[in-house]
Amino acid sequence: MTALHEQSAAELLALYRRSAASPVEVARSLLDHVQRWEPHIHALYAFEPERVLAQARASEQRWRQGAPLALDGVPCTLKENIATAGTPVPLGTAATELVPAAADAPPAARLREAGALLLAKTTMPDWGMLSSGLSTFHPLTRNPWDLASNPGGSSAGAAAAAAAGYGPLHLGTDIGGSIRLPAAWCGVFGLKPSLGRIPIYPPYAGRVAGPMTRRVEDAALMMTVLTRPDARDTMSLPWQDIDWLSLDIDVKGLRLGLWLDAGWGLPVQPETRAAVAAAARRFEAAGARVEPVAPFCTREMADGMDRFWRMRSWLDYDALPPARQARVLPYIRQWIARGATLTGAEVFHGYSQMGALREAAVAACARFDFVLSPVAPVARFPAEWASPIDDPERPFEHIAFTLPFNMSEQPAASVDCGRGADGAPIGLQIVGRRHDDLGVLRLARAWERLREPPPPWPAPPA
Repeated sequence: MTALHEQSAAELLALYRRSAASPVEVARSLLDHVQRWEPHIHALYAFEPERVLAQARASEQRWRQGAPLALDGVPCTLKENIATAGTPVPLGTAATELVPAAADAPPAARLREAGALLLAKTTMPDWGMLSSGLSTFHPLTRNPWDLASNPGGSSAGAAAAAAAGYGPLHLGTDIGGSIRLPAAWCGVFGLKPSLGRIPIYPPYAGRVAGPMTRRVEDAALMMTVLTRPDARDTMSLPWQDIDWLSLDIDVKGLRLGLWLDAGWGLPVQPETRAAVAAAARRFEAAGARVEPVAPFCTREMADGMDRFWRMRSWLDYDALPPARQARVLPYIRQWIARGATLTGAEVFHGYSQMGALREAAVAACARFDFVLSPVAPVARFPAEWASPIDDPERPFEHIAFTLPFNMSEQPAASVDCGRGADGAPIGLQIVGRRHDDLGVLRLARAWERLREPPPPWPAPPA
Protein backbone atom coordinates (compact mmCIF):
# COMPACT_ATOMS: atom_id res chain seq x y z
CA MET A 1 0.00 0.00 0.00
CA THR A 2 1.31 3.47 -0.93
CA ALA A 3 2.45 5.47 2.10
CA LEU A 4 0.40 8.56 2.90
CA HIS A 5 3.22 10.97 2.05
CA GLU A 6 3.59 9.27 -1.38
CA GLN A 7 0.01 10.01 -2.43
CA SER A 8 -0.69 12.56 -5.15
CA ALA A 9 -2.45 15.80 -4.28
CA ALA A 10 -5.68 14.58 -5.88
CA GLU A 11 -5.46 11.29 -3.98
CA LEU A 12 -4.90 13.10 -0.67
CA LEU A 13 -7.90 15.36 -1.21
CA ALA A 14 -10.02 12.31 -2.00
CA LEU A 15 -8.82 10.58 1.18
CA TYR A 16 -9.61 13.65 3.28
CA ARG A 17 -13.02 14.01 1.64
CA ARG A 18 -14.11 10.53 2.70
CA SER A 19 -12.33 10.69 6.09
CA ALA A 20 -9.99 7.84 5.11
CA ALA A 21 -6.99 9.86 6.28
CA SER A 22 -6.38 13.16 8.04
CA PRO A 23 -3.92 16.00 7.39
CA VAL A 24 -2.29 15.25 10.75
CA GLU A 25 -1.68 11.63 9.76
CA VAL A 26 -0.21 12.76 6.46
CA ALA A 27 1.98 15.36 8.18
CA ARG A 28 3.36 12.79 10.61
CA SER A 29 4.08 10.31 7.83
CA LEU A 30 5.80 13.02 5.82
CA LEU A 31 7.85 14.37 8.71
CA ASP A 32 9.14 10.88 9.49
CA HIS A 33 10.07 10.41 5.81
CA VAL A 34 11.81 13.78 5.62
CA GLN A 35 13.82 13.06 8.75
CA ARG A 36 15.20 9.93 7.06
CA TRP A 37 16.06 11.67 3.77
CA GLU A 38 17.12 15.18 4.73
CA PRO A 39 20.56 14.41 6.27
CA HIS A 40 21.54 12.99 2.86
CA ILE A 41 20.13 15.53 0.36
CA HIS A 42 19.77 18.83 2.31
CA ALA A 43 16.82 20.09 0.26
CA LEU A 44 15.11 22.22 2.93
CA TYR A 45 15.45 25.63 4.55
CA ALA A 46 13.33 26.98 7.44
CA PHE A 47 12.01 23.51 8.23
CA GLU A 48 10.02 23.60 11.51
CA PRO A 49 8.15 20.34 12.21
CA GLU A 50 6.02 21.79 15.01
CA ARG A 51 4.76 24.55 12.69
CA VAL A 52 3.90 21.88 10.10
CA LEU A 53 1.87 19.93 12.67
CA ALA A 54 0.07 23.09 13.77
CA GLN A 55 -0.98 23.75 10.17
CA ALA A 56 -2.10 20.12 9.83
CA ARG A 57 -4.28 20.37 12.95
CA ALA A 58 -5.93 23.53 11.63
CA SER A 59 -6.56 21.83 8.28
CA GLU A 60 -7.99 18.76 9.99
CA GLN A 61 -10.43 21.00 11.85
CA ARG A 62 -11.62 22.63 8.61
CA TRP A 63 -12.25 19.21 7.07
CA ARG A 64 -14.21 18.12 10.16
CA GLN A 65 -16.31 21.27 9.93
CA GLY A 66 -17.08 20.60 6.27
CA ALA A 67 -15.35 23.79 5.13
CA PRO A 68 -12.08 22.73 3.47
CA LEU A 69 -10.08 25.01 1.21
CA ALA A 70 -8.91 24.18 -2.32
CA LEU A 71 -5.66 22.42 -1.34
CA ASP A 72 -6.42 21.91 2.33
CA GLY A 73 -3.82 19.75 4.04
CA VAL A 74 -1.82 18.93 0.90
CA PRO A 75 1.93 19.23 1.60
CA CYS A 76 3.86 21.82 -0.40
CA THR A 77 7.32 23.41 -0.44
CA LEU A 78 8.36 26.82 -1.78
CA LYS A 79 11.75 27.87 -3.10
CA GLU A 80 13.42 30.15 -0.57
CA ASN A 81 13.43 33.20 -2.89
CA ILE A 82 9.61 33.19 -2.78
CA ALA A 83 9.02 35.26 0.33
CA THR A 84 6.95 33.96 3.22
CA ALA A 85 6.02 36.37 6.00
CA GLY A 86 8.40 36.23 8.95
CA THR A 87 11.11 34.13 7.23
CA PRO A 88 14.38 35.69 5.96
CA VAL A 89 15.11 35.34 2.24
CA PRO A 90 18.86 34.66 1.96
CA LEU A 91 18.79 34.12 -1.83
CA GLY A 92 21.17 31.23 -1.38
CA THR A 93 24.13 33.34 -0.34
CA ALA A 94 25.86 34.00 2.97
CA ALA A 95 26.28 37.61 1.78
CA THR A 96 22.61 38.40 2.48
CA GLU A 97 21.59 40.12 5.71
CA LEU A 98 18.87 37.99 7.26
CA VAL A 99 15.77 40.15 7.68
CA PRO A 100 12.35 38.49 8.09
CA ALA A 101 10.12 39.01 5.06
CA ALA A 102 7.28 41.44 5.70
CA ALA A 103 4.67 39.56 3.66
CA ASP A 104 4.01 36.50 1.56
CA ALA A 105 4.97 36.84 -2.11
CA PRO A 106 2.01 36.18 -4.45
CA PRO A 107 2.62 32.41 -4.97
CA ALA A 108 3.07 31.86 -1.23
CA ALA A 109 -0.07 33.88 -0.50
CA ARG A 110 -2.15 31.83 -2.96
CA LEU A 111 -0.96 28.50 -1.54
CA ARG A 112 -1.53 29.63 2.04
CA GLU A 113 -5.03 30.89 1.15
CA ALA A 114 -5.76 27.49 -0.40
CA GLY A 115 -4.86 25.70 2.84
CA ALA A 116 -1.75 23.95 1.51
CA LEU A 117 0.45 22.46 4.22
CA LEU A 118 3.64 24.52 3.90
CA LEU A 119 6.33 22.03 4.82
CA ALA A 120 9.38 24.28 4.37
CA LYS A 121 11.30 26.47 1.97
CA THR A 122 13.75 24.79 -0.41
CA THR A 123 17.39 25.52 -1.13
CA MET A 124 18.97 27.44 -3.99
CA PRO A 125 22.51 28.54 -5.02
CA ASP A 126 23.95 32.04 -4.57
CA TRP A 127 21.55 34.61 -6.10
CA GLY A 128 19.97 31.81 -8.12
CA MET A 129 22.71 32.25 -10.72
CA LEU A 130 23.81 28.60 -10.91
CA SER A 131 22.24 25.42 -12.27
CA SER A 132 23.49 23.69 -9.15
CA GLY A 133 22.81 22.80 -5.53
CA LEU A 134 26.00 24.63 -4.47
CA SER A 135 25.48 27.52 -2.05
CA THR A 136 27.43 29.54 0.51
CA PHE A 137 24.35 29.73 2.76
CA HIS A 138 22.72 26.30 2.47
CA PRO A 139 24.42 22.91 2.88
CA LEU A 140 25.22 21.24 -0.43
CA THR A 141 22.01 19.87 -1.95
CA ARG A 142 22.34 16.46 -3.59
CA ASN A 143 20.35 14.45 -6.12
CA PRO A 144 18.24 11.69 -4.51
CA TRP A 145 18.85 9.36 -7.47
CA ASP A 146 22.61 9.48 -6.89
CA LEU A 147 24.04 11.36 -3.90
CA ALA A 148 27.29 11.98 -5.78
CA SER A 149 25.34 13.88 -8.47
CA ASN A 150 24.01 17.42 -8.63
CA PRO A 151 20.25 18.05 -8.55
CA GLY A 152 20.71 21.09 -10.80
CA GLY A 153 19.32 24.51 -10.04
CA SER A 154 18.58 27.08 -9.25
CA SER A 155 15.43 25.32 -7.94
CA ALA A 156 17.77 22.71 -6.48
CA GLY A 157 15.97 21.87 -3.26
CA ALA A 158 12.55 21.87 -4.92
CA ALA A 159 13.60 19.25 -7.47
CA ALA A 160 15.40 17.12 -4.88
CA ALA A 161 12.40 17.34 -2.54
CA ALA A 162 10.01 16.28 -5.31
CA ALA A 163 12.16 13.31 -6.31
CA ALA A 164 12.61 12.28 -2.66
CA GLY A 165 8.87 12.37 -2.02
CA TYR A 166 8.60 15.36 0.30
CA GLY A 167 4.89 15.54 -0.48
CA PRO A 168 3.27 16.11 -3.89
CA LEU A 169 3.57 19.88 -4.49
CA HIS A 170 6.70 22.01 -4.94
CA LEU A 171 7.24 25.49 -6.32
CA GLY A 172 10.34 26.76 -8.10
CA THR A 173 11.37 29.78 -10.16
CA ASP A 174 12.94 29.97 -13.61
CA ILE A 175 14.75 32.76 -15.48
CA GLY A 176 16.93 30.66 -17.79
CA GLY A 177 16.09 27.04 -17.00
CA SER A 178 15.96 26.98 -13.19
CA ILE A 179 12.80 24.85 -13.03
CA ARG A 180 13.29 22.65 -16.10
CA LEU A 181 16.98 21.79 -15.62
CA PRO A 182 16.71 20.42 -12.07
CA ALA A 183 13.40 18.78 -12.96
CA ALA A 184 15.19 16.93 -15.77
CA TRP A 185 18.17 15.92 -13.64
CA CYS A 186 15.88 14.73 -10.82
CA GLY A 187 13.37 12.95 -13.04
CA VAL A 188 10.34 15.06 -12.05
CA PHE A 189 7.88 17.26 -13.93
CA GLY A 190 8.52 21.00 -14.03
CA LEU A 191 6.51 23.71 -15.76
CA LYS A 192 7.93 27.09 -16.68
CA PRO A 193 4.69 28.91 -17.42
CA SER A 194 4.22 31.87 -19.72
CA LEU A 195 5.64 35.08 -18.30
CA GLY A 196 2.99 36.60 -16.05
CA ARG A 197 0.72 33.55 -15.90
CA ILE A 198 1.57 33.07 -12.20
CA PRO A 199 1.88 36.45 -10.45
CA ILE A 200 5.23 36.87 -8.72
CA TYR A 201 6.99 39.61 -6.80
CA PRO A 202 9.34 41.12 -7.62
CA PRO A 203 8.71 40.62 -11.35
CA TYR A 204 11.62 40.66 -13.79
CA ALA A 205 12.16 39.99 -17.49
CA GLY A 206 11.94 36.24 -18.07
CA ARG A 207 11.37 35.38 -14.39
CA VAL A 208 8.51 33.05 -13.53
CA ALA A 209 7.36 30.77 -10.73
CA GLY A 210 6.10 27.32 -11.60
CA PRO A 211 5.12 23.91 -10.22
CA MET A 212 7.50 20.99 -9.78
CA THR A 213 5.77 17.67 -9.12
CA ARG A 214 6.02 13.95 -9.72
CA ARG A 215 2.81 13.98 -11.80
CA VAL A 216 1.46 16.40 -14.40
CA GLU A 217 -1.98 16.30 -12.77
CA ASP A 218 -0.57 17.70 -9.53
CA ALA A 219 1.07 20.58 -11.42
CA ALA A 220 -2.29 21.34 -13.06
CA LEU A 221 -3.94 21.34 -9.64
CA MET A 222 -1.37 23.89 -8.44
CA MET A 223 -2.14 26.08 -11.45
CA THR A 224 -5.78 26.37 -10.37
CA VAL A 225 -4.53 28.26 -7.31
CA LEU A 226 -1.27 29.92 -8.38
CA THR A 227 -2.71 31.74 -11.40
CA ARG A 228 -5.16 33.80 -9.37
CA PRO A 229 -4.48 37.54 -9.80
CA ASP A 230 -2.22 39.69 -7.65
CA ALA A 231 -1.78 43.39 -8.42
CA ARG A 232 1.78 43.43 -7.07
CA ASP A 233 3.00 41.77 -10.28
CA THR A 234 3.02 44.62 -12.79
CA MET A 235 4.01 42.19 -15.58
CA SER A 236 1.24 39.65 -14.96
CA LEU A 237 -1.19 38.48 -17.62
CA PRO A 238 -4.91 39.22 -17.29
CA TRP A 239 -6.50 36.40 -15.32
CA GLN A 240 -8.29 33.76 -17.39
CA ASP A 241 -10.78 31.16 -16.23
CA ILE A 242 -8.84 28.17 -17.59
CA ASP A 243 -9.95 24.60 -16.86
CA TRP A 244 -6.51 23.46 -15.75
CA LEU A 245 -7.70 19.96 -14.90
CA SER A 246 -8.97 19.32 -18.43
CA LEU A 247 -5.84 17.41 -19.46
CA ASP A 248 -7.04 14.98 -22.12
CA ILE A 249 -5.70 15.54 -25.65
CA ASP A 250 -5.62 13.49 -28.84
CA VAL A 251 -2.12 13.77 -30.29
CA LYS A 252 -3.26 12.53 -33.69
CA GLY A 253 -2.66 15.24 -36.27
CA LEU A 254 -0.58 17.46 -33.99
CA ARG A 255 2.40 19.05 -35.71
CA LEU A 256 5.46 18.62 -33.51
CA GLY A 257 8.88 20.14 -34.10
CA LEU A 258 11.95 18.18 -33.03
CA TRP A 259 14.84 20.47 -32.04
CA LEU A 260 18.05 18.57 -31.38
CA ASP A 261 20.72 21.19 -32.18
CA ALA A 262 20.56 24.39 -30.13
CA GLY A 263 23.11 26.20 -32.29
CA TRP A 264 25.51 26.85 -29.41
CA GLY A 265 26.52 25.37 -26.08
CA LEU A 266 27.54 21.89 -25.02
CA PRO A 267 26.96 19.09 -27.53
CA VAL A 268 24.04 16.84 -26.67
CA GLN A 269 25.18 13.52 -25.24
CA PRO A 270 24.23 10.57 -27.48
CA GLU A 271 22.04 8.98 -24.79
CA THR A 272 20.09 12.20 -24.31
CA ARG A 273 19.64 12.69 -28.05
CA ALA A 274 18.48 9.09 -28.43
CA ALA A 275 15.95 9.37 -25.57
CA VAL A 276 14.40 12.58 -26.95
CA ALA A 277 14.30 11.19 -30.50
CA ALA A 278 12.64 8.03 -29.20
CA ALA A 279 9.98 10.15 -27.47
CA ALA A 280 9.31 11.95 -30.75
CA ARG A 281 8.93 8.61 -32.53
CA ARG A 282 6.43 7.45 -29.91
CA PHE A 283 4.35 10.60 -30.48
CA GLU A 284 4.62 9.92 -34.22
CA ALA A 285 3.38 6.36 -33.75
CA ALA A 286 0.37 7.80 -31.92
CA GLY A 287 -0.50 9.92 -34.94
CA ALA A 288 1.43 13.15 -34.54
CA ARG A 289 3.48 14.62 -37.40
CA VAL A 290 7.10 15.25 -36.41
CA GLU A 291 9.41 17.56 -38.38
CA PRO A 292 12.95 18.75 -37.58
CA VAL A 293 13.63 22.25 -36.29
CA ALA A 294 16.85 23.86 -37.48
CA PRO A 295 19.12 25.68 -35.00
CA PHE A 296 17.81 29.20 -34.38
CA CYS A 297 20.00 30.54 -31.56
CA THR A 298 23.50 31.98 -31.96
CA ARG A 299 26.64 32.44 -29.93
CA GLU A 300 26.10 36.21 -30.16
CA MET A 301 22.76 35.86 -28.38
CA ALA A 302 24.28 33.71 -25.65
CA ASP A 303 27.31 35.95 -25.10
CA GLY A 304 25.13 39.04 -25.06
CA MET A 305 22.91 37.61 -22.32
CA ASP A 306 26.05 36.57 -20.42
CA ARG A 307 27.39 40.14 -20.50
CA PHE A 308 24.06 41.59 -19.41
CA TRP A 309 23.72 39.19 -16.47
CA ARG A 310 27.36 39.66 -15.44
CA MET A 311 26.74 43.39 -15.17
CA ARG A 312 23.46 42.92 -13.30
CA SER A 313 25.14 40.67 -10.73
CA TRP A 314 28.25 42.84 -10.58
CA LEU A 315 26.13 45.84 -9.58
CA ASP A 316 24.51 43.80 -6.80
CA TYR A 317 27.93 42.65 -5.65
CA ASP A 318 29.55 46.09 -5.89
CA ALA A 319 26.86 47.57 -3.64
CA LEU A 320 27.86 45.24 -0.79
CA PRO A 321 30.42 46.16 1.89
CA PRO A 322 33.73 44.24 1.58
CA ALA A 323 32.96 41.83 4.42
CA ARG A 324 29.77 40.69 2.70
CA GLN A 325 31.42 40.58 -0.73
CA ALA A 326 33.87 38.05 0.67
CA ARG A 327 30.98 35.70 1.50
CA VAL A 328 29.79 35.38 -2.11
CA LEU A 329 30.66 32.08 -3.78
CA PRO A 330 34.12 32.35 -5.41
CA TYR A 331 32.72 30.96 -8.68
CA ILE A 332 30.19 33.83 -8.77
CA ARG A 333 32.86 36.40 -7.91
CA GLN A 334 35.02 35.20 -10.77
CA TRP A 335 32.11 35.14 -13.21
CA ILE A 336 30.95 38.69 -12.48
CA ALA A 337 34.43 40.27 -12.27
CA ARG A 338 34.37 41.27 -15.94
CA GLY A 339 31.22 43.26 -15.24
CA ALA A 340 33.46 45.98 -13.80
CA THR A 341 35.10 46.49 -17.22
CA LEU A 342 32.11 46.22 -19.56
CA THR A 343 31.18 49.34 -21.51
CA GLY A 344 27.70 50.76 -21.75
CA ALA A 345 27.56 49.72 -25.40
CA GLU A 346 28.47 46.13 -24.54
CA VAL A 347 25.81 45.93 -21.84
CA PHE A 348 23.15 47.51 -24.04
CA HIS A 349 23.96 45.10 -26.86
CA GLY A 350 23.71 42.24 -24.37
CA TYR A 351 20.30 43.47 -23.24
CA SER A 352 19.17 43.65 -26.87
CA GLN A 353 19.77 39.92 -27.21
CA MET A 354 16.65 39.31 -25.09
CA GLY A 355 14.64 40.63 -28.02
CA ALA A 356 16.73 38.74 -30.55
CA LEU A 357 16.17 35.47 -28.69
CA ARG A 358 12.45 36.16 -28.37
CA GLU A 359 12.00 36.81 -32.08
CA ALA A 360 14.08 33.79 -33.08
CA ALA A 361 12.25 31.41 -30.72
CA VAL A 362 8.74 32.56 -31.61
CA ALA A 363 9.52 32.39 -35.34
CA ALA A 364 11.05 28.90 -35.06
CA CYS A 365 8.01 27.55 -33.19
CA ALA A 366 5.32 29.32 -35.24
CA ARG A 367 4.53 26.48 -37.66
CA PHE A 368 4.23 23.86 -34.92
CA ASP A 369 1.66 23.08 -32.26
CA PHE A 370 4.52 22.14 -29.91
CA VAL A 371 8.29 21.74 -30.08
CA LEU A 372 10.19 18.85 -28.47
CA SER A 373 13.84 19.07 -27.42
CA PRO A 374 16.31 17.98 -24.77
CA VAL A 375 16.17 19.99 -21.56
CA ALA A 376 19.88 19.66 -20.85
CA PRO A 377 22.70 18.39 -23.06
CA VAL A 378 24.11 16.21 -20.27
CA ALA A 379 22.34 13.90 -17.84
CA ARG A 380 24.60 14.09 -14.79
CA PHE A 381 27.45 16.08 -13.20
CA PRO A 382 29.20 16.03 -9.80
CA ALA A 383 27.35 17.35 -6.77
CA GLU A 384 30.16 19.73 -5.82
CA TRP A 385 30.29 21.53 -9.19
CA ALA A 386 28.69 24.90 -9.91
CA SER A 387 27.65 23.82 -13.41
CA PRO A 388 28.07 20.83 -15.75
CA ILE A 389 31.52 22.10 -16.80
CA ASP A 390 32.31 24.05 -13.59
CA ASP A 391 33.87 26.93 -15.55
CA PRO A 392 32.86 30.49 -14.57
CA GLU A 393 34.12 31.81 -17.91
CA ARG A 394 31.65 29.55 -19.73
CA PRO A 395 28.72 29.54 -17.31
CA PHE A 396 25.76 29.05 -19.63
CA GLU A 397 26.85 26.30 -22.01
CA HIS A 398 24.18 23.98 -20.61
CA ILE A 399 21.15 26.31 -20.91
CA ALA A 400 21.01 26.62 -24.70
CA PHE A 401 17.74 24.64 -24.92
CA THR A 402 15.98 26.37 -22.01
CA LEU A 403 17.01 30.06 -22.13
CA PRO A 404 15.22 31.00 -25.39
CA PHE A 405 11.79 30.32 -23.96
CA ASN A 406 12.27 32.57 -20.94
CA MET A 407 13.03 35.39 -23.33
CA SER A 408 10.17 34.46 -25.71
CA GLU A 409 7.75 34.13 -22.76
CA GLN A 410 6.53 30.76 -24.06
CA PRO A 411 5.43 27.97 -21.71
CA ALA A 412 7.87 25.07 -21.56
CA ALA A 413 8.02 21.95 -19.41
CA SER A 414 10.43 19.18 -18.52
CA VAL A 415 9.06 15.67 -18.26
CA ASP A 416 11.04 12.49 -17.67
CA CYS A 417 11.69 10.53 -20.88
CA GLY A 418 14.17 7.85 -19.91
CA ARG A 419 17.43 6.94 -18.24
CA GLY A 420 21.03 6.85 -19.29
CA ALA A 421 23.08 3.68 -18.99
CA ASP A 422 24.15 4.81 -15.50
CA GLY A 423 20.54 5.39 -14.43
CA ALA A 424 20.60 9.21 -14.65
CA PRO A 425 17.19 10.74 -15.54
CA ILE A 426 16.81 12.43 -18.94
CA GLY A 427 14.34 15.25 -19.49
CA LEU A 428 12.17 15.92 -22.54
CA GLN A 429 11.31 19.61 -23.04
CA ILE A 430 7.83 20.39 -24.38
CA VAL A 431 7.44 23.96 -25.65
CA GLY A 432 4.10 25.55 -26.49
CA ARG A 433 3.01 28.67 -28.30
CA ARG A 434 2.92 31.85 -26.24
CA HIS A 435 0.30 31.62 -23.49
CA ASP A 436 -0.71 28.00 -24.29
CA ASP A 437 0.21 26.73 -20.83
CA LEU A 438 -2.72 24.32 -20.77
CA GLY A 439 -1.59 22.82 -24.08
CA VAL A 440 1.86 22.09 -22.65
CA LEU A 441 0.31 20.40 -19.62
CA ARG A 442 -1.92 18.36 -21.90
CA LEU A 443 0.91 17.13 -24.13
CA ALA A 444 3.01 16.31 -21.06
CA ARG A 445 0.09 14.30 -19.67
CA ALA A 446 -0.22 12.52 -23.00
CA TRP A 447 3.48 11.66 -22.78
CA GLU A 448 2.99 10.20 -19.30
CA ARG A 449 0.49 7.79 -20.88
CA LEU A 450 2.64 6.98 -23.91
CA ARG A 451 5.98 6.38 -22.20
CA GLU A 452 7.22 3.22 -20.54
CA PRO A 453 6.63 3.23 -16.76
CA PRO A 454 9.55 5.03 -15.08
CA PRO A 455 11.59 3.23 -12.41
CA PRO A 456 10.53 3.33 -8.75
CA TRP A 457 11.34 6.55 -6.92
CA PRO A 458 14.56 6.57 -4.85
CA ALA A 459 14.41 5.58 -1.19
CA PRO A 460 16.40 7.06 1.71
CA PRO A 461 19.74 5.33 2.34
CA ALA A 462 19.49 2.67 5.02
